[in-house]
Amino acid sequence: MNDRLLRACRRQPVDATPVWFMRQAGRSLPEYRAIRERATLADIVRDAALCAEVTSQPVRRLGVDAAILFADITTPLPGIGVDVEIVDGTGPVIARPVRTAADVAALRGFDPEASAAGLLEAVRLLRRELDVPLIGFAGAPFTLASYLVEGRGSRDAGALKRLLHAEPEVAGSLLDALVDMSVSYLRAQVQAGVQVVQLFDSWIGVLGPFDYARHVAPRMRRLFEALAPLGVPTVHFGTGGAGLLPLITDAGGDVIGLDWRVDLRDAWQVVGDRAVQGNLDPSVLLGGWAEIEAQARWVLERAGGRPGHVFNLGHGVLPATDPDRLRRLVDLVHEHAAVEARA
Repeated sequence: MNDRLLRACRRQPVDATPVWFMRQAGRSLPEYRAIRERATLADIVRDAALCAEVTSQPVRRLGVDAAILFADITTPLPGIGVDVEIVDGTGPVIARPVRTAADVAALRGFDPEASAAGLLEAVRLLRRELDVPLIGFAGAPFTLASYLVEGRGSRDAGALKRLLHAEPEVAGSLLDALVDMSVSYLRAQVQAGVQVVQLFDSWIGVLGPFDYARHVAPRMRRLFEALAPLGVPTVHFGTGGAGLLPLITDAGGDVIGLDWRVDLRDAWQVVGDRAVQGNLDPSVLLGGWAEIEAQARWVLERAGGRPGHVFNLGHGVLPATDPDRLRRLVDLVHEHAAVEARA
């Protein structure tokens, strides 16, 4: 097996910088668009063979050093009694938001085998087929709570922040329930065969340090402590969280994901003795190759060849991205290490 990702997560030497892309499986790939002509996202996640196929597509086409299980961060929510609809152009929509103590009390315990059987079977299929590590993932509790309380994606998570400030006990109970769900969900993924897990905190950038330290950090710490006995590397990724980076690092994760808003070298000084992942701006891939190459090499130079760098974008692949540019970028990242070694 190509174990570059696993070695980099543990800050061990590698023959080339490992590279994979958030949202590498999806709308940028024509083979995925062909599947979507006959299947919804929910259909794909329920069908183990189809989920495994979509997860494998970018590995075959792009030559990346890891696969990431194809699902949505809201995939486990029906398992606790929340109906979610993925609406094209909008994202997850929840018809009955969770906003009161009674709403939180009505949430069910999460049974992964009952609620995510197709996804877990896809993991087992993929482990037999892949020659690169398989990444499992979950939405972080705050980000999931923002969908549950807002009813859909929100730029400022205003309703959740009001709940945190006006009814902290209710918000805290919701976050605690989501920690429990995420631990069960990720534990089941690891038991089925994933070799790395990533927590996506896509909306954490709306918080200030006080609220993060009070409401989020203790829950993230508990989550990562519960995952530690599983023995797989954990990645902690937050979007727009540059000002929270010391707190995010302290909250846990073997690898700290960096979005494109921070200088990788400066951020690594804050992160300290952890691996880092990132952090090319996804929009750069919509431009010409000369600009892509210049910015990718700059990221690699900021990493300085130190053990523990996983090359990625600072967020997910944009749908309009040309897959050939992604493939060329993978080759560039791999070749960069060879040039450094010869130098």
